[in-house]
Amino acid sequence: MEGISDIKICGLDEMRPPRIRKEPYINLYFKLIHKAPQDWCDDFNRLVSKMKYQVRIDKVTGLFIETWVRKPDEIELLLGSLKEAVSTCNDEYIKRVEAERRAAANTGSKLEDEGAQGQLNRIIASLNFDD
Repeated sequence: MEGISDIKICGLDEMRPPRIRKEPYINLYFKLIHKAPQDWCDDFNRLVSKMKYQVRIDKVTGLFIETWVRKPDEIELLLGSLKEAVSTCNDEYIKRVEAERRAAANTGSKLEDEGAQGQLNRIIASLNFDD
């Protein structure tokens, strides 16, 4: 899967930098190197659902991991956990997609042969350009 294996955290959202406020928490918005697919985001959200603090990625934008910590000392440990979660999610996503492709190949059809794309492919293949 080209593009999935290189998803990683590349920094913080420049538009929402961490700030110390009177509330007992610090919001963090980690930026991914590029937009992740919606299925990947769903997988990631499931994977991190049991972490100490709430962690999520909006599957529509697919670019920022949103979370928080209580103390600045916790940020480095959290980042390590998030990096590991992103790597695990990449591996699991690739394995799942490859398994789906193998299953489609075993049934004699391609993933592209299903749904609206499959219908379009069949129509294009049956076009007659003879006079």
